[in-house]
Amino acid sequence: MRATQEIDDGRRGTGYVFGAFAPATGHAFTTPYPRRTIATWVTFLDQVAAWIAPETARVSAVLDNRSTRRAANVLLWSLAHPRWEVVFQPTYAAYLNLIEPWWKALRSLALNGRRFDTWKVIERAVDQATAYWNTHRHPFAWGGRKRRARARQVRLAASRERHGLAR
Repeated sequence: MRATQEIDDGRRGTGYVFGAFAPATGHAFTTPYPRRTIATWVTFLDQVAAWIAPETARVSAVLDNRSTRRAANVLLWSLAHPRWEVVFQPTYAAYLNLIEPWWKALRSLALNGRRFDTWKVIERAVDQATAYWNTHRHPFAWGGRKRRARARQVRLAASRERHGLAR
């Protein structure tokens, strides 16, 4: 008889993490849900509305184009919250949404190099990573990579000039 071993694909339940991000302050808000439905999206919007300071006059929400974002319940929610301006990003343009690079940072803090037994453990790791981020937060800006590349070019040109090397 041949020895067999069940394949372990690493999955330990499923779920979704919804997030909101204030780039000017770097403050982040995340919450996990077992499913991605219209009801969970409206619940998340209520939680974000409570999270944002009441004195904030205008809230600009940049959203992807999932069908749950454009459902009737969501549109009614938007009508009931006039300080919110909802902007849908163009298809295939995730780079326009500042939360996308923040998700990369969150994945690095919460998930990289770790193995999780259950979805609950993942939820706890995301909560801890978000709390860590918020205690060490900083304003978030677009184009950090470009600024660093430009600074490197300037340093390299200065070094060449100092050493008498022509380009």
